[in-house]
Amino acid sequence: MILLWVLPESGFSQQRDPERTVSAPDSILNPNALQFPDIDNLLDSLHMSLSDTIPDPDAVDPDEPQGDIQTTINYYAEDSIITDFTQNKVYLYNDAWFEYGNIRLDADLIIIDWDKSELFASGITDSLGNVQGNPIFKEGQTTYEIRKEMRYNFKSQKAIIKDVVTEQQDGLLRGQTIKKDQDGSIYMDKGFYTTCNLAEPHWHINAAKIKSIRGNKVVTGPFNLYFNNIPTPAGLPFGIIPDTPDEKASGIVFPSYGQEQVRGFFLRNFGYYFAFNDYIHTRVTGDVYTQGGYGAKAATVYKKRYRYSGAFNLDYQRFQSPETELPERAQDYNTIWINWNHAPETRGTSRFSASVNAGTTNYNNVVIQQGNFANNVNSEFSSNVSFSKTFAGTPFSMSANLRHSQNIQTDEVNLILPDVAINMNRQNPFQNVRFEPLKTLNIAWNFNLQNSINNRITPTFGVPNQALQQSQGNLDIPEQDVLAFTFANLPQLLRDADNGARNTIPITSNFTLFKYFTGTASVNYTELWYTESINFFYNPVENRVDRILESGFDRVSFYNTSFALNTNVYGFYNFKNNKKIEAIRHHMQPSFGFNLTPDFSDPKFGFYQQVQVDEEGRTQLFSRHQGFLFGGAPLGEQRSLSMNIRNVVEAKLKTNSDDEEATTKKIPLLQSLNISSNYNFAADSFNLSPINFNTRTSFFDNKLSVNLSGNLDPYATRTTNNLQTGQEITRRINQFAWQAGQGVGTLRSAQMNINGNINPSGQRSPGEMREDMTNDFLQQGGQMNEFVEEEINRVVNDPSRYIDWDIPWNLGFGYNIAYNRRQDGQVNVTSALNINGNVSISEKWKINFSGGYDFMTAQITQTMLGIDRDLHCWQMGVNWIPFGRFTSYNVDIRVKSSILQDLKVSRRRSFFDR
Repeated sequence: MILLWVLPESGFSQQRDPERTVSAPDSILNPNALQFPDIDNLLDSLHMSLSDTIPDPDAVDPDEPQGDIQTTINYYAEDSIITDFTQNKVYLYNDAWFEYGNIRLDADLIIIDWDKSELFASGITDSLGNVQGNPIFKEGQTTYEIRKEMRYNFKSQKAIIKDVVTEQQDGLLRGQTIKKDQDGSIYMDKGFYTTCNLAEPHWHINAAKIKSIRGNKVVTGPFNLYFNNIPTPAGLPFGIIPDTPDEKASGIVFPSYGQEQVRGFFLRNFGYYFAFNDYIHTRVTGDVYTQGGYGAKAATVYKKRYRYSGAFNLDYQRFQSPETELPERAQDYNTIWINWNHAPETRGTSRFSASVNAGTTNYNNVVIQQGNFANNVNSEFSSNVSFSKTFAGTPFSMSANLRHSQNIQTDEVNLILPDVAINMNRQNPFQNVRFEPLKTLNIAWNFNLQNSINNRITPTFGVPNQALQQSQGNLDIPEQDVLAFTFANLPQLLRDADNGARNTIPITSNFTLFKYFTGTASVNYTELWYTESINFFYNPVENRVDRILESGFDRVSFYNTSFALNTNVYGFYNFKNNKKIEAIRHHMQPSFGFNLTPDFSDPKFGFYQQVQVDEEGRTQLFSRHQGFLFGGAPLGEQRSLSMNIRNVVEAKLKTNSDDEEATTKKIPLLQSLNISSNYNFAADSFNLSPINFNTRTSFFDNKLSVNLSGNLDPYATRTTNNLQTGQEITRRINQFAWQAGQGVGTLRSAQMNINGNINPSGQRSPGEMREDMTNDFLQQGGQMNEFVEEEINRVVNDPSRYIDWDIPWNLGFGYNIAYNRRQDGQVNVTSALNINGNVSISEKWKINFSGGYDFMTAQITQTMLGIDRDLHCWQMGVNWIPFGRFTSYNVDIRVKSSILQDLKVSRRRSFFDR
């Protein structure tokens, strides 16, 4: 039988002989499978089938031979389909496709070889010599774009492909010849890897041999990094690129490299990323310097759904200058820093959380942190590890904390191990009584036990009288010396640890008086427990006061009572003929309170000791618990009247509107103005306390805010000359300033802060962006920790990682001035201006900056400049700190792909190079 099957199409450009004939048997049957059954057997099977019921169409005869093809094959061609029965092949021309299971092949020429179970596909060269309709092969989620040809065996699922491009997660693989295995792994000869999706990529990794294991990783032999087809010296003997979801990807972390004048050539952050499972990931990296320095880092992130999440970071750095280094430039240090954050999910009645931020005092002075530069200029750090529990069905709760605070400027370290608190919520024993003062009467109880380890050195000889200085309003207590917080000094630090317990019982009641006044009466009882007390004595040989510690349980108890009365007063002023201002409202909230505290310095209590202080026989009262954890009983009797007035001034403005109804807008003229003081009727001198005031307001729709606070001393001062030293001494005298002709008083301290943020209409400031991102994260069920805050800060402040390439701009500024006059007349003034901002000068360029100016020292403060450029598949960033102790610069060219964050060309010069 001879059959010719041709479907002509006018769009097919190749010329074929229309008279060609193909010899073949029937088009439906395979000629090799033609067999004639025995007639007797056929009749027997027919008789058996007639005696049965309707057969199951899905039943499979186990004796029936099964073919290689397991599912339906579909194919199509726009031009023509030609079947060659002599060779058992099918030819598909022009916009053809072939589907079998999870594979699909598209090309202008597809040849199906049924005998070999093989596909051949390629493009077709037109009359102009251009190749059109190159193959595109899809297997599951993987796509292969073929520039030449391919052969695929749909039985073994193996393929040989010439000049192919395929996508591997965020990257593209291209090779001259590729062999594909049944499991999807591919072996590539003369291939390259890139994340740039252009026809001519901006960059790529070039390697002679590349193997890709689907869903696992891409492994290369020796490779080089190319930019615009230009080879660079960057490369490694082998490469491993993860091809797994980000949360499951383990692999090598590639280092950054360069040179420093002090520490020499270096490799930084080289190590391995361990994705152990879905709950915990760890990155271990190291730094090596040719001049003798090294470092080690470990970062771990963990999370258990619905239970807790956290992160732990450890950074250790060691450096010692070589012996040939000049002494003035030599450096020798060991430094370490630890961060740990643990946040639980809200469930049950107990909660454990941690926020640890501690290390050696020199860490932030020698290790620059480009991503979080604020840590380098911050002087104080604190940590807290906390466990709390609420006892269901009872008013009681408890908490246990381990606290840490550290000042890297003064080298002072304070550890509170532990801090245990037991609290009873307020109880209303007379809540069913109609009489309001008894109905609102409530009582609570709080217990706090602490053990404090600090490295402040408390002088045993020549003890200053802190209680007397504070009672006279002199807060300028000299700083104490500190002991180095090291393991060698740990025994002494433990011996000198402070410990104690505090019990407080507050009893309060709220009620209304004369309809417009609210009264609050309270009694507070406090009891302190210590295991020792101080015994002071006068040393006539040295003419000073010394002390000794006496062991034994010591109990300090004191109490005070108070009564407060407050109300609200409103004033309005309406503008009848004003076109802009409709009204001004003044809200004033005066508050008065009377406080009563007995004189616990009376000898009958035993809390204070009368001690001779000089040769002339003068005596002073010393607290026997001076410098203790919770202090001691208050000094002197208190019968004082406290006064506080809070003011808020607002205006209602008329806004222009096209509607018939006029609209108004309320703006603050004075958001707050608070004035407070205290008058002690029981004091023998200096009855009136300093007058405190603070105010704040904002302008231009909260784009500019102003804060002002201060402290006014109402008493006069007198200046005398010391006959022995000739120095002038300024002292307060018990006379009001206006009585001595010195005005309303002496301004002891004042601070003013002016902060502003300017950006185009509709654009968010960094603060607003940070707040919005934080709210979005919390609404999605996230838990805030330091890692999350760092990532949000990077989005807001670090355009070298995340850039909004629109053309907005933002300018933030702040001016701070502080004035302080000590009791001895010395004046200290600080004044500084800080600015920060960013601007996109085009769609591809962005500039960010931060800095300031110190008006007192006439110097520019720490400044940072940054320039960023969008390079399509790469991102370039330049950050420069031009002066100061952190002088440095770095240039990064970074791949945008998330799986190649560490693939970059970096040149860094740090402040070590100074």
